[in-house]
Amino acid sequence: MKDEEYEATSKAKRQAESGNPEGAIETLREFLETEPNNTKARMQLARTLIYDMDKVDEGILQLENVLKLEPENTDAMKAMVTVLARHKKNNKRTCEIYEKLLTISPDAELFNSYAIFLRIQKTDFKRSAEYYEKAIALKPREPVYRRNYAVLLLNDLKDYEKAKNELEMLIKLDPGDVSAKKNYDLLMEKKFDSDGKLKKKTLFRR
Repeated sequence: MKDEEYEATSKAKRQAESGNPEGAIETLREFLETEPNNTKARMQLARTLIYDMDKVDEGILQLENVLKLEPENTDAMKAMVTVLARHKKNNKRTCEIYEKLLTISPDAELFNSYAIFLRIQKTDFKRSAEYYEKAIALKPREPVYRRNYAVLLLNDLKDYEKAKNELEMLIKLDPGDVSAKKNYDLLMEKKFDSDGKLKKKTLFRR
């Protein structure tokens, strides 16, 4: 017996990769006419629409259809937040999906991704810090999470003591990180005294 799903999705992938995304879409739509609840084919259709045809709204609609059929489909949720997070108009829906996704499948990369979204699109620096910390707690030796967190601490939260600690750890984990060393040296020069203590704020004179 033929595996019609495999044949349709494989053919569509080949068509898209060979520069014929229209043919891939036709192949998948024909298959979905006979099996409308097949989420793998819908996922493939969504990818083709979004990345090969730049038909983002149509692709999102297909992902929404997948989530109606399988509300806990983590692949569909990850695809959704990747696309929706590009625009602030989607912030509410993006947050809803991220938070559901993180209850179902929490992992360091997702925490890091959500932290970036919260910082860039929501400018919610406090919550962004919380999710960077969650990512670091799961993978304390991953430099990228500490690097991202240090940027937030330096530029947005102005928490120089925490930034100092993160940069010190980052330099230990990745001694070749020139940017981290440069930022650390500048931070120590500008914000800390010769004893390594945070300088007192200068009082404004009346």
